[in-house]
Amino acid sequence: MKKFGLVIAGGIAAIILLSTIGPMVGLLVGVAILYFIFKQFLKAETTGGKIGFGFIGLIVLMSTIHNAPAIIGVVAAYILYLVYKNWNSNKRNTVKEESDPFVNFEKQWNELN
Repeated sequence: MKKFGLVIAGGIAAIILLSTIGPMVGLLVGVAILYFIFKQFLKAETTGGKIGFGFIGLIVLMSTIHNAPAIIGVVAAYILYLVYKNWNSNKRNTVKEESDPFVNFEKQWNELN
């Protein structure tokens, strides 16, 4: 039953992730452009250059904010990661007992007491 719930959660998260790939790419490109514009803004020595980079940065910021649904896609990717991690963690690990006779003797002695 637990696997069925993981399949359902993973399927929903995968659909959401696939539907938000476009905004995620747009957000990534917008943030990268904003980073370079900010670096150039700090390097600009003239007031006109700072105003120009500030105006361009404002336009790119507005277009980047338009891709805010990409945050839902990032959350869906994280949920897919958790589903994958929980799916593989259900395997049972067998404990291998040591073949050292002294350890076995102490264990048996404790069981007798």
